Amino acid sequence: MNKAFTKESDGEDDDDLALPELPSGGKNYITPEGYARLRGEFMTLMDDERPKVVETVSWAAKNGDRSENGDYLYGKKRLREIDRRIRFLTKRLEIAEVADPSLHHGRDQVFFGATVTYATQGGEERTITIKGIDEADSLHGEVSWVSPVARALLKAREGDEVTFATPAGTQTLEIVAVRYPAPLGSIGG
Repeated sequence: MNKAFTKESDGEDDDDLALPELPSGGKNYITPEGYARLRGEFMTLMDDERPKVVETVSWAAKNGDRSENGDYLYGKKRLREIDRRIRFLTKRLEIAEVADPSLHHGRDQVFFGATVTYATQGGEERTITIKGIDEADSLHGEVSWVSPVARALLKAREGDEVTFATPAGTQTLEIVAVRYPAPLGSIGG
């Protein structure tokens, strides 16, 4: 059968993006910085990248045989990727609940946005920051607020011990320190 009449899918055209799971009835909390980053990416795609790719595809389409036109084929593929990311960002920004962690500055209780230092049962200290599911980056010590460790730490205070289940068994953590960013405009913060 002619390739022109078949739909080949490489898994990229799936509109049903696998959004990270939220607890039932839960909100999609995000820091102001995380929201600004997602919004900035959305605006860059809409205002800069997409129009440039549309222009390239339009130009390439005028150059004749599209089946062997690399600019056209790559442009169409890139346009699908951009549109897919725009749809994803639109959905995430619509349900985002911006929560400013600096409102808790000076407190010793763990809430969303806290940077928590804890000690494991083996005495090893680790520091994590509790962020939204769309902004957490484990390589930088950021965990999603729905992660098991964050859920165990939430609402505990400095000096408290918390337990949570891991694949290796139950783990106990002692909260050593809780920090929040200083509110904007504070001096010496």
